[in-house]
Amino acid sequence: MLVRHATSPVAPAVCTEREQDGGMTCRIAAIAIDAVQPRLVADFWCHVLGWRVVDEDDGVVSIGPSDGTGPTIDVAPVPESKTVKNRLHLDLRADGVPTADELERLLGLGARPTDVGQGADATWLVLSDPEGNEFCLLARTVHEARSDE
Repeated sequence: MLVRHATSPVAPAVCTEREQDGGMTCRIAAIAIDAVQPRLVADFWCHVLGWRVVDEDDGVVSIGPSDGTGPTIDVAPVPESKTVKNRLHLDLRADGVPTADELERLLGLGARPTDVGQGADATWLVLSDPEGNEFCLLARTVHEARSDE
């Protein structure tokens, strides 16, 4: 098995023979979001994504699809409010409805338009969840994106 270990922040990541053959050696299990009110943020994302709460333990609320596929989102309690722009965020596409209709739905669920310095010509809208965690609504719908493939 070929293994390269990172020796500096810019060194290549660990690589195995399985990766070279196109196989995966790991998968994303969960995406973590910190929140002062984890249940509020988890409920928001359940409504946005059509997911459900799959576990609650020590204040962490885990949500995921009803069929159990894919990674979960784990909303963990923290004492401090969000103060700076996220370095990682979710990009969403409208699925089965026009983007304008999806925007109205998200705003109705409590999302807020957010300025992170995006230009007027951006092909996405930046929004925030009830605690200010940014996410984007992309201009093209799922159908439009698939048509371009």
